[in-house]
Amino acid sequence: MPDSQVIQSVRKLDDWITNHDWKAYDPFDGLSTRRFGLAKINNHYFKIALQQSVRRLPLNLRPLLGIKPMTSSKGMGFCALGYLNLYRSTKDETYLGKLRYCLDWLMQNYSSEFSGRSWGNHFNYASRGGAIPVGVPTIVWTSLIANVFLDAGEELDDAEYIETARLAGQFILQDISRYIADDGTICFVYTPIKKQDLYEHCVHNSNVLGGWLLGRLAKLTGDRQLYDIAKQSIGYTAKRQLENGGWYYGEPAKFHWIDNFHTGYVLESIHGYGLATGDREYEQELIKGFQFFKKNFFENDGTPRYYDHKTYPIDIQCASQGIQTLVNLRQYDDSSLDLAKKVAKWSIENLQDPDGHFYFRKYPLVTNKTPMFHWGQATMLAALGGLLLALDDRPGSALG
Repeated sequence: MPDSQVIQSVRKLDDWITNHDWKAYDPFDGLSTRRFGLAKINNHYFKIALQQSVRRLPLNLRPLLGIKPMTSSKGMGFCALGYLNLYRSTKDETYLGKLRYCLDWLMQNYSSEFSGRSWGNHFNYASRGGAIPVGVPTIVWTSLIANVFLDAGEELDDAEYIETARLAGQFILQDISRYIADDGTICFVYTPIKKQDLYEHCVHNSNVLGGWLLGRLAKLTGDRQLYDIAKQSIGYTAKRQLENGGWYYGEPAKFHWIDNFHTGYVLESIHGYGLATGDREYEQELIKGFQFFKKNFFENDGTPRYYDHKTYPIDIQCASQGIQTLVNLRQYDDSSLDLAKKVAKWSIENLQDPDGHFYFRKYPLVTNKTPMFHWGQATMLAALGGLLLALDDRPGSALG
């Protein structure tokens, strides 16, 4: 795939994002409706059904339901990562300005009712794992965003960005509960909401994202306690790898599925932790997991698959995270970068609209063309920017 195809795609995508003022929909924003009295129905299972209906139906119900395009914290974090990658690749000051704009927005729009710095959803969320009220931060969003602050702080020698990341670590240490396993490892739970049975909330990607950030902060500060906690977190997930090389989304039976992008998060977190700390204890698990990832989540032509056992729905997040993980772990497989290029080519040719935005999902007979912000536009900007940086043969950022 010629670099020019990726460059053209990124330019069109960047124009779309900026022309839409960093606003679009989110797959899970269905509970933001204020129409027909739906938001007043106080039943958890109804909320799950409403949210999933808005998410899964191939037609965009949001205008009918009065749900507006919004800016999201995670979207701004991934946009920042994209602009950082593009700035590193091109040294274009325009990208630097947009990077700082996104990070400045994040520094002004954090969850102020919690320790340190943290970020959450701009909408209420409901799932089989429970409810997350609007504004309550998650370890996933906070860790991903803090990693970008660390990357930018190191690239630009900006102490304020690095301090923001350190404060995010404070949130994890002080506000996020930990399940302690019999083997002495720990699993961070998803949110600071207190839980009675912590094991029932053990999700792998959220756990190791927290461990990865703490590992980076341990390197930055020299704090041995941070390193120990990070190792316990990474160890919990690494030791629960399945025989085939994958990981369930979470340990409780209700979370026993294996999907593309959450596997990518796990792999990048274990890899990032190892890079930061020099700890290679889990490298064999990482390599085995990466081979599973490459074998099970992509067709020969680069089509990204959602689950390890089936392709549809073809989801833009599987494409973007697939590209990013293949690029960032390329040291473990010489064919990884070529596969990333195939995924990018397929995604550009099948999921990018002529106006620049990427579609949400593709089904066998219909395509949901709804523009999502973080889930598609921001993550593809980060992934394609990281791919260009890798093709430019320069060191990539820790996030990609």
